[in-house]
Order: sequence, then C-alpha cells, then structure tokens
Amino acid sequence: MLTGSARQFRHGIVAAVLVAIGALVVSACTPDPEGRIGGDGVAVAGLPATPPMGWNSWNTFGCNITEQIVRAQADALVSSGLRDAGYRYVIVDDCWSAENRAADGSLQADPRRFPSGMAELGRYLHERGLRFGLYSGASDKTCAQFLGNRPGATGSRGHEAQDARTFADWQVDYLKYDWCSSESDHDDQVRAFTVMRDAIRGTDRPIVYSINPNSGVADAVPGEQYDWGGVATMTRATNDIAPVWSTNAGPSGAQGIVDIVDALAPLASRVGPSTFNDPDMLVVGVDGKPGLTVAQQRTQMSMWAMMAAPLIAGNDLTRMSTRTLGLLRNRAIIAIDQDQRVSAGAPVGDDDEIWTRAVGEKGLVVSLTNRSDHPRTMSVSLTSLGLVGDATVTAIDAWSGRRYQASGGELSAEVGVDDTVVLQIV
Repeated sequence: MLTGSARQFRHGIVAAVLVAIGALVVSACTPDPEGRIGGDGVAVAGLPATPPMGWNSWNTFGCNITEQIVRAQADALVSSGLRDAGYRYVIVDDCWSAENRAADGSLQADPRRFPSGMAELGRYLHERGLRFGLYSGASDKTCAQFLGNRPGATGSRGHEAQDARTFADWQVDYLKYDWCSSESDHDDQVRAFTVMRDAIRGTDRPIVYSINPNSGVADAVPGEQYDWGGVATMTRATNDIAPVWSTNAGPSGAQGIVDIVDALAPLASRVGPSTFNDPDMLVVGVDGKPGLTVAQQRTQMSMWAMMAAPLIAGNDLTRMSTRTLGLLRNRAIIAIDQDQRVSAGAPVGDDDEIWTRAVGEKGLVVSLTNRSDHPRTMSVSLTSLGLVGDATVTAIDAWSGRRYQASGGELSAEVGVDDTVVLQIV
C-alpha cells in the first residue's frame, strides 16, 4: 500500500524518469558505423515482445548432446517450476545433425544421438508446454565442424530456404545461427544472415532468430560494431561467455561476466520489443574453473535483467542445487527482465557499477554492483536518477526483499564483493 507521499512521488516522477533514462541511454550509446541493418521493423513478426527464456545444451553438454539428455532436461524444466517461471525454449545446440545431408539436400538428425528424429523431439517438448530450438551455421559448416571437432559440412549456406522449411516442418520455435568462419567481410555477413531471415519469414512461422556474427572472427566483434536489429531477434554482441568473473582476454576471446556487461553498456538503445542484445547464456550453476561465487552468479542474473537480455540457462537442470534453482527462479528479477516496456538499462553517468532501468509506465530500477575486493556501502544520488533530491523515496531489493529509505538525497546499501543489489523504487 502506497502512502500519500509515495503516491505523489510516483505520479509526479513520470516525466523526470523518462527524460533521465532517455538521456542516460543516449549518452551511453556509441553511434553505429551505419544505421540499423535490415530496417526499422522487427526481424521476425509474431514473436513475444519480451526476451526469450529457456535452456541451451552447449555449456554443459557440448557435442555430447543426445535425445535422452534433451528429454531429461525438458522434464526437469517442468518439475523444477522453471517452465512456469518463464523458461520455455529448449535449444539443442551444435552436433545434433548427421554428418551429411540427405540425398535431396535436406538436414537430418544424427541417427545415433537422435534416433527418434527432430520432429518427434519437437512434439515431446510441445506436449510439455515447452518450445523447440535448434542450431545451424551461416557458413557451410557448423562451429564444431569449422573448428575441426566434428566431420562434415552441414551449415545452412546455400540451403537457407530448404533448411528454413525443414525447421518449420519440424515445428521449430527458435533458431540459433552462428557465423563460424574466418571470412568476415561485412557485406557477406549481412547477406548471409539476411538470407536466412528472409527464409524464416517465408515459412510464416514465428521463429526466434538468434544470430552470432562473431564466431570465428578475429579481433573485430561485428555483433558489437553493428546494429543487427532489423535482421535478427537477438544478436550476440560478444564472443562466448566463460563461467568466470573476468577473463581479460579482449573481445576476440571468451569473456567473463563483467567483461560482457561492460561491452553491452553502450548498446542499450538497440533493445526494444522482439529485438534484443544477446550477452550469451547464463552460467549460473555451470561447472567451471575456478568457477563463480554465488554473489557473482547473482550479479549475472541481475545485470542480464537490467539489460532486458534473454535468460537462457546452460546448467545441468537434472542435478542443480536448491541455491541454483533459487537464483534462476527469482520472481522479482524475472519480472524486471520480462517487463513489458522492454527497455534496456544503462550506467548512471560514467559509473560502471551503478545502472538504472525504466520499467512499466512509471517504475525505476537501480542496480549497485560492487567490483571491489571488500564489502562496502554503495550510494546513488536521487538527482543522478532524475529525481527530486529531497523526495521521499523507498526501494526494495529484488533479492532480499529488504526495504531501503533515501537519506540525505541518496539511496545506499551494503553490497558484498562481486555482488549486486537491485533496488526497485516503489
């Protein structure tokens, strides 16, 4: 129940918040070398406005994926409550296909790994209220084939229309489409990704189109450099994520959580309904060396929500801990990520530890991430958020439920090492 002063605050703040957030986003965004590729409309019509949520096989199973594993993970999505929390897409990444195409040129499932075929797997998922995702490559090879880890050349280049029809016939709902080539001519990339987009459009099936133009490309990161929003539903703006805090590897190598957050900070203006920056999959609960602390995993969930990013889990759902499940299923964080406004947050000024995001018609969320090596009190001034400095402001931490009251024109909270507090202003 809002007090009278809180109601006054909420009703009087709308214009200020909108102006403040707009200014933050504009100031944070680096101009693209060219306009939005593919035009101003969404890449694929008929999709939900909010970011996709689901599970992807790659980070835990890689090329060892099988039909049995996918079914077990799907069942775990249902039994754990993650499906009902919004995690619906089950995405089978690389290595699902046979090493060669059929005689008519069509893709076919690996008969050993997926003996029932992909259409039957799709039926299994749909019967459980889930959606079906598959992987392909924008060159003649998939990434595993490009890297020499698997024989064959079953990428979709030259087969785009045929493969899109196959995916539609199999009732696929999501296509992950990797570049996987050392040839990185920009015009060639645009042609390759646009041809598949048009092929998907031609099926009249609303398929989430997720592209990664960075795979196999050295140095430059095309997903960060260009706005692909008219070509794809979601675009990877970095290389692969690793389950670490930071790799310091630069844009051409695997990146940690804070590396990716910093890379996406200037790109907020690209996000809108059915169009998302993709910071790669969640590594919450994913095994790694040295691995992530609980605080670091909480930060990933927090910042992916602040960026209005897809939430695609990558852990083994059949053996996750109660703690991992709690992180993935946090209702307040998911509500921020899935807010119908679909507006990505951005840093406040030049402070990479403090972000703000507008939600709903009048709402505001602030995240405080402690990147230092010791717990500390972090503060943000109300005026930096576009609010009246002496306003009566109350905020609730999305993780703990703790209430905070502004004092001296600032909101303050104690934040642990590598942790994030997400304050929802009420």
